[in-house]
Amino acid sequence: MTSPSSSSPAEAGAADTLDGGPRRRRVRGHGRLRRRHGGAPLPLLVPALLGLAFLVLPLVALLVRAPWRSMPDLLTSTEVWQALQLSLLCATAATVVSLVIGVPLAWLLARADFPGRGLVRALVTLPLVLPPVVGGVALLMALGRNGVVGRWLDAWFGVTLPFTTAGVVVAEAFVAMPFLVISVEGTLRAADPRYEEAATTLGASRFTAFRRVTLPLIAPGVAAGAVLAWARALGEFGATITFAGNFPGRTQTMPLAVYLALQNDPEAAIALSLVLLAVSIAVLAGLRDRWMTAS
Repeated sequence: MTSPSSSSPAEAGAADTLDGGPRRRRVRGHGRLRRRHGGAPLPLLVPALLGLAFLVLPLVALLVRAPWRSMPDLLTSTEVWQALQLSLLCATAATVVSLVIGVPLAWLLARADFPGRGLVRALVTLPLVLPPVVGGVALLMALGRNGVVGRWLDAWFGVTLPFTTAGVVVAEAFVAMPFLVISVEGTLRAADPRYEEAATTLGASRFTAFRRVTLPLIAPGVAAGAVLAWARALGEFGATITFAGNFPGRTQTMPLAVYLALQNDPEAAIALSLVLLAVSIAVLAGLRDRWMTAS
């Protein structure tokens, strides 16, 4: 008969595991080690804080210098109200245009296999890195009165896009649609294509399978892309002023009104900037569950 002191090493290890012995002590020690080495080293902490201050300080200055007392009068003036209404209308219309043609384009890039797909994807994302003013010039060359396509639109249908409200929508959709396409394409690649294939084997057409199966699956990605596209369209400046001009009540959106007010009425420019800042914060707050959750 063996005594308790002569138990085997395996039994002792099992007892220690059940009792929270050395193994638990090792885990706790590992946790202390991670906490001890989890702080940022000084050579990284200092530039990180400088970078944070560089990004946050201008926004804080905007809040500090805001004319809070006269804010209601500034935001209810005729010029500001026209610019706000036009911005909301054009950004929403540009988002609808992006949804109608951008979602099928994202499906094509994610599901279809064709030669030159990489080149097509690069061309689709080009407006993300293209200077907006260059995009406006390109739109003028394509859709202007004497443009490659614009001359035929004017001759056949009497449609002239530059320096009109429709031109604002076109310019905003041009720069905003890539955000939607990228978001929807990523969601499509993450979605399981077997559901769509199962629907087609049961007799559904490819379009019906997309409409009834795939689209509900990727709805969160479509919504996130639409919000990003809307926010980008709302803040568009360069392509809009180049292609559509700056005519109050017709093409003057919020960013253009900020630029014009900064020269004549800085307080109005600050007020308009705060409105755009509030919209941006609302967009980030709406997307926090998708991109900003801690892992």
